[in-house]
Amino acid sequence: MKKLLAGAAIAVLMAASPALAQTPPNVLIVGQIAEPQTLDPQVSTAANDFRILTNVFEGLVRFAEGTLEVEPALATDWTISDDGLVYTFNLRDDVTFHDGTPFNAEAVKFTFDRMLDENHPYYETGPFPLSFNFADVTSVEVLDDYTVEFTLGTPFAPFMTNLATNTGVIVSPTAVAEHGEDFGRNPVGTGPFKFEEWQSNTRVVVSRNDDYWGEPAGMETVVFRPITDANTRVAEMLSGGIDIMVEVPPDNVSMFAEDPSFTVYDAVGPHTWYVMLNAKEGPFADPLVRQAANYAVNKETLVNDVLSGTADVSAGPIPPAFAWAYNDSVEPYPYDPEMAQQLLEESGVEDLSVTFYVTEGGSGMLDPIPMGTAIQADLEAVGFDVEIETYEWNTFLANVNPGLEGKADMAEMAWMTTDPDTLPFLTLRTAAWPEEGGFNSSYYSNVDVDEMLDQARMETDPEVRAALYRDVQQVVHDDAPWIFVANWKQNAVSTANVQGFELQPDFNLLLRGVTKQ
Repeated sequence: MKKLLAGAAIAVLMAASPALAQTPPNVLIVGQIAEPQTLDPQVSTAANDFRILTNVFEGLVRFAEGTLEVEPALATDWTISDDGLVYTFNLRDDVTFHDGTPFNAEAVKFTFDRMLDENHPYYETGPFPLSFNFADVTSVEVLDDYTVEFTLGTPFAPFMTNLATNTGVIVSPTAVAEHGEDFGRNPVGTGPFKFEEWQSNTRVVVSRNDDYWGEPAGMETVVFRPITDANTRVAEMLSGGIDIMVEVPPDNVSMFAEDPSFTVYDAVGPHTWYVMLNAKEGPFADPLVRQAANYAVNKETLVNDVLSGTADVSAGPIPPAFAWAYNDSVEPYPYDPEMAQQLLEESGVEDLSVTFYVTEGGSGMLDPIPMGTAIQADLEAVGFDVEIETYEWNTFLANVNPGLEGKADMAEMAWMTTDPDTLPFLTLRTAAWPEEGGFNSSYYSNVDVDEMLDQARMETDPEVRAALYRDVQQVVHDDAPWIFVANWKQNAVSTANVQGFELQPDFNLLLRGVTKQ
């Protein structure tokens, strides 16, 4: 009966006009910036999707709240062999999936074999674009019902961190078998909330899992609403139509902070916002032109004026949140239009006409249309002719992820990661060009960077590994495959009656402890 009442309350809420909307006391309404792409955790790549998935699914390990430190979740403990190749996990024996089937070692093996074994019967439910996180796994073996063993071909430093990400969570084998490629519309995990419905362009609804093995969630129902337009999200927040809004437009942060009816949250996390440059064809195939673009763009103005101080200027592909691996001797490109024009003259490139893909909004995209138009103006001031093409987020990704070749010269992009390996490994290696299954849509290639990244992910000595990432930062900065723009300080706002909510450094939304007074 409770679920029926919650569903009725949601229906009333969704039908109400914004001016009259008030969220029910047992329902938490979260205003997101876009429609999910998929709710299959192994298929998804977007933080927008992960914010939902992290409440429905769990992995063997997870990040402790407020940190990027790994702690037990579906595994109670584990051992690692002396050579760093064998990881043995002891599993909880009191967990069931939301469909009532048992969580066990077979489910763990199924999850990872589905991603990694091309001969697995459900491999076609992919693609699995972030499975590279586990590419070094050579086998997953069931030792008994509640013990599972991973064997790696080479030592892999980020392995435990990657297990704590959304790509490493465990799915119900029964649900995958039932739904096949539609599992992304019918997700089944073990988390504190279970999936109820997905109405396209309207809402995703999850309800409290009353059979959860841990502390039960405080809210009976959570509704994730896609509200692409920033002004509309703000209006919904002000009118009481939503309880939590993520990615607050920068020019509205102070307004909410000064109003006692709301609570503003901010936190530094590993985020990078950049403009990828097509290094394969067109003017940006010349590194001098790429460097010129970096000198031409006034990043200080972007972060201070367009983003109202909610970000810092970026110096490269590894964000300063990874302090242990960050090269603080690499300075951001200064704003120097004269240097930009000098480099353009040295390059000899005459045709500076470029197409710039800009999105209307998306995960971590930082007011992308104002940012895009400001970047356009700065580039045109030094001689570029920039044509902007604007797309809705999922259409934008469909254009950008397969690569810019033959389509565009520039595209906005943002990544939130949990290890310094992830972003450069996925977007800067030659082997990560789109046709190879990666996200190096700008076709950047440097054999030295390739070798350093390959070595860094196998290096178990933290100091040696950190030194490699610092070197990557310097080389990529000089090669300038991107315009390095900003590292965001993530933010959110809630109504004052929301309790127990905090932002997480991995940019997920942990809602199991959230209540409303």
